[in-house]
Amino acid sequence: MKKSEKKKPAPSGNEQQEEKQATTEQPVGEQAKSEQRELVEQLQRLQAEFENYKKRTEREFSEYRERVTGDVLTTILPVLDNFELALKNAKPEEKDGFYKGVELLYAQLAGVLHELGVEEIPTEGRFDPRLHEAMLTEEQQGVEKNTIIEVLQKGYRLKERVLRTAKVKVAK
Repeated sequence: MKKSEKKKPAPSGNEQQEEKQATTEQPVGEQAKSEQRELVEQLQRLQAEFENYKKRTEREFSEYRERVTGDVLTTILPVLDNFELALKNAKPEEKDGFYKGVELLYAQLAGVLHELGVEEIPTEGRFDPRLHEAMLTEEQQGVEKNTIIEVLQKGYRLKERVLRTAKVKVAK
């Protein structure tokens, strides 16, 4: 190497920063504003993602709770059926204090289920396979095809979810 071709010393940290600033097209103030805008946008995206997460988890929890409630109510429905059966099959001479007690228990259980949003599935009119289960078919004169003739077991739903289909006899 010749004396005239001396190596330049490596630039220091401050010199590197000055070179970067010199090579950027924006002045320092505008660059800081640009970075600030990017950070604000990033923060807004994070906030929106968090809000979406909260809404999604609330919706999932609500659906889970409704599903569990439906499962519990499905196990209680046979008790309601047995109360109805006991009241239906009581003889007129047996309608004493015990009968009235069973009647009160039935009314209380039916009231609790109603408060929880359980509804009886309507069984008047046409057969709907989403709501009814045809257990028997029978020909009857004067009755239109696929019309429900008799209800064998009541069906129930919780909001839009069918807990138990209604078991019916249908005209063919």
